[in-house]
Amino acid sequence: MLVVKNINQYYGGSHILRDVSLQATPGKVTVILGRNGVGKTTLLKSLMGLVPIRTGSIELDGKPVQHTTPYERARAGMGFVPQGREIFARLTVEENLRMGLAYKRAGTPIPPELFELFPVLRQMLNRRGGDLSGGQQQQLAIARALAAGPRLLILDEPTEGIQPSIIKDIGRVIRMLADRGDMAIVLVEQYYDFASALADDYVVMERGSVLARGLGKDMQVHGVRQLVAI
Repeated sequence: MLVVKNINQYYGGSHILRDVSLQATPGKVTVILGRNGVGKTTLLKSLMGLVPIRTGSIELDGKPVQHTTPYERARAGMGFVPQGREIFARLTVEENLRMGLAYKRAGTPIPPELFELFPVLRQMLNRRGGDLSGGQQQQLAIARALAAGPRLLILDEPTEGIQPSIIKDIGRVIRMLADRGDMAIVLVEQYYDFASALADDYVVMERGSVLARGLGKDMQVHGVRQLVAI
């Protein structure tokens, strides 16, 4: 589904991403871990085209997308849940969900599955996004990214600032989406226990480079918790 080869990215004269490579496969959750400031969010923004890469390649379903716009990548099947959620606070829940359908044909209905995944959103359709709790806003952000039916879902620290009960709900949804087998998921996460419970594959970053990678089931024996400890 997603193949990233040796991408390099710079902010001014600072070399932020250094020959980063990874893959994400349908039916699996690929977790990216690392301390603050190692380039994880920059990597996700590079995948979505929000920041340009200098060299390397990004392929989706075997087609290069590194020179396409974020809009074109979304149309190609990439969904993105940014850090901090970035919902539209003055729009209603329904309007936020419809923003996820922006490039679909006018009148395309909101997929009923979203309300099965996140029942609270049905109850709050007419409430403004800014009036929701942090956990509800995170569920809305994920649902908005899922509205168009992406084949690759990219999430940037979805547990940040979220209460434990909703963290469990989000983890359940991520696992359910992966287990369907038709979607690849890339997850950046600081909360180690959450990440390790979901990871089919893992990548650890350090100073903009890949420090370690492997199977999720081997994270404990490979000492990944110590690698990412602050």
